[in-house]
This record gives sequence, structure tokens and C-alpha cells, in this order.
Amino acid sequence: MSPRRSYDQFCSAARALDVVGDRWTLLIVRELLAGPRRYTDLHADLPGVSTDVLASRLKDMERDHVATRRRLPPPAAAYVYELTDRGRELLPVIQALGRWGEPELGERRPTDAVRAHWFALPLLRALTGEGLVEVRLGEGEFHLYAGAEDGPVYGDGPAPREPDARLLLDTATGAALARGQLTLTDAVRAGRVTVTGDGPPAKSLREV
Repeated sequence: MSPRRSYDQFCSAARALDVVGDRWTLLIVRELLAGPRRYTDLHADLPGVSTDVLASRLKDMERDHVATRRRLPPPAAAYVYELTDRGRELLPVIQALGRWGEPELGERRPTDAVRAHWFALPLLRALTGEGLVEVRLGEGEFHLYAGAEDGPVYGDGPAPREPDARLLLDTATGAALARGQLTLTDAVRAGRVTVTGDGPPAKSLREV
């Protein structure tokens, strides 16, 4: 575990950056917003990070009480990392950064990696009403917990139970939503997002 570097400034923004300002840290938080993740899963969904850097960042996050590590009971018997309550408080920070970065997204470059669940947070910002939402697009499936106040806010793969809403869209539409070029309500009106289900998120989208 490396000693914590500090800006040595008596400012809460500087103190926050002392904790989460290192390269990769906030992207690890983004991944852990999906709930407990194994080290191998984190490494697979953070293309470009070295194993040494990932291990170092996770240790720093444990030291700073942003994340914790625990062993799953048998038969899994694997270690997972998950956010602490303090770590989950970074959700609005990640959301604000995502909104601020929309103009920077541009067109996907040949070197850009993509994962389906990276579209989760832009969609979560656009949803109203509480409930479980399953999303299917060209890159894969994921699910969202709209209005969740604790626990995971999204997850890979199909919803673990019957969702309150299902959204079907193509990757181009997902990218337009992520760039801020298209709102979810406009995408529904234009027929670029198909909505099914009877829960509050589905009803609010069909009423636009």
C-alpha cells in the first residue's frame, strides 16, 4: 500500500482528490456501483489497467474506506470488492462527471473499448420512477435499479427478476443518449427506444 499523496491544501475539494484523484480510482468506483465484483471481473471491465495498478488502487481504496474486500461463502469461496457507504456516496459525483463529459465523448475511436453496462449511468440519469429496468442493446444486456438509495445501481446481464420496464435500443441510440445529443423521452417518441412493462419507469416513458 503506497503512502497517500496529498495536495496539502486546506480545501475539501483538494482533500477529496487526495482520496479519489488518482488515475483509475473513479473508474473502479463506476464498476463497483454494480455491486460486489471479483478482481478478475474488475480487470476484465477496465481494459488498459495493469494488474499492479489495479491491485494498488484497490488497496488504497480499502485504506481510505471507499471500498472493502470480503470472502464469499462456499461454494463460491472467492474474494470480492464492494463499495462502502462512503464509496456509494460517490454516485452523484460520477453522474456529474458523466454529464460534464458528454461533449467530450464524440464518435467512438477505433481504439475505444466499450462495455454494455457503461451505458447504464447515462440511462439512469434519464429515468424517472423507481423500479428495476432491463436494457437490451447491440453490445449486450444490463439492468438498472432506478431510484435505488443503497446497494447496486446497475448490473450486467438480464434482470434477476421480472423487471418493471424493459428498454430495447441499438448501440447508436445508446451512444447518442450518452453524448447528450438525444433525450430518452425524445428517443421513445421517435421509436428509437421500445418500452415494455407495467412499472413506474415504463409508464412514465410511455406517457411522454
